[in-house]
Amino acid sequence: MSTLTDAALHYHRHPKPGKLATELPKPMESSEDLALAYSPGVAEPVKAIIKDPEAAYHFTGKGNLVGVISNGSAILGLGNQGPLAAKPVMEGKAALFKKFADIDAFDIEIDAKQPEEMIQVIQALAPTFGGINLEDIKAPECFLVEQTLQERLNIPVFHDDQHGTAITIGAALLNAVIIQEKKLDAIKVVIYGAGASALASGHFLHALGLDVSQMTFLDSRGVIHDERTDLNPYKQAFAKKTTHRTLHDTLREADVLICLAGASIDDASTLLPLMADRPIIFTLSNPTPEIDPILIKTLRPNAIIATGLSNLNNQVNNVVCFPYIFRGALDARATHISTDMMIAAAHAIQSIAQQPPVDTSLVFGPEYILPKPNDLRLREIVPKAVQKAYEDSL
Repeated sequence: MSTLTDAALHYHRHPKPGKLATELPKPMESSEDLALAYSPGVAEPVKAIIKDPEAAYHFTGKGNLVGVISNGSAILGLGNQGPLAAKPVMEGKAALFKKFADIDAFDIEIDAKQPEEMIQVIQALAPTFGGINLEDIKAPECFLVEQTLQERLNIPVFHDDQHGTAITIGAALLNAVIIQEKKLDAIKVVIYGAGASALASGHFLHALGLDVSQMTFLDSRGVIHDERTDLNPYKQAFAKKTTHRTLHDTLREADVLICLAGASIDDASTLLPLMADRPIIFTLSNPTPEIDPILIKTLRPNAIIATGLSNLNNQVNNVVCFPYIFRGALDARATHISTDMMIAAAHAIQSIAQQPPVDTSLVFGPEYILPKPNDLRLREIVPKAVQKAYEDSL
């Protein structure tokens, strides 16, 4: 076993297994405490909620509780390994909600393979929560699950693998474009990958101001173009009229390459020189990027490089986003998370990197385009921006 394997297994097993526990915020020492917490006192908030369902937000933890829900069909880079194997990831996600945004959360792993089955289970569980974070559900099923739940429920439903990734990429790209002195409405973007995070990123970049014609997507069969007959409706939204068929074709003079495929790019040494001057390259597969960042720096020394790795600069990590967009949504008592709220989050994250950080070794520039996950300003700034965007829409 590697050192990391040993350390990770020890961390998850000791001093007691798992990463979550129940906290009691109210006293339960005396018989009077117990009479208030449970029978007979607990009947009073029950009656209040029967009279007015909104009272649940005053007398229970619903308003600060998020369900982190998965069926384990797309766990990290490990694929469809089922609900039980997803539990460490879901516990970790719930722990991050608490650590970074003081949101109570617990994990639910569902043994449901079909989208409608999963939708019915989550819909039945929804009264428990103030919001639902979907996680590690494979594409294209994840699109249907999220969309249907958003239509049926009156609480925020957010698939972080889609939108948390998209928001973080969007914030990083907005800053990278400024640093590289490019114009957002003129850049040529290649997205290597066409799964949930890639397609959601395309939609979000469009919402930020890119025209769909500026983006070219590639899946395992090459460029997503309008002559292909094997595309599902989600990919068809980005099928473009082009003679390009390969990554080699489409990278010529491209300004931006966003890799979200998991599969390595073996001929990167011949492809990267094709890109435009001062390129922006996000190679985000974890733990092994699609392109070696050292190779990128060697071939394109004036590139801005971002990865999913915590030991390198410019880590694109959803933790700078999802705790805070939920914090803002819960504080606003939002019924949904809109595109405007996501745009507000991206601009807030972007702005933090531009401001002088507490760590004076960090300077806005090619090696610092996103705030670090432990930047306390995220908790202060992003939720307020998200809450304001929701309230402005009312």
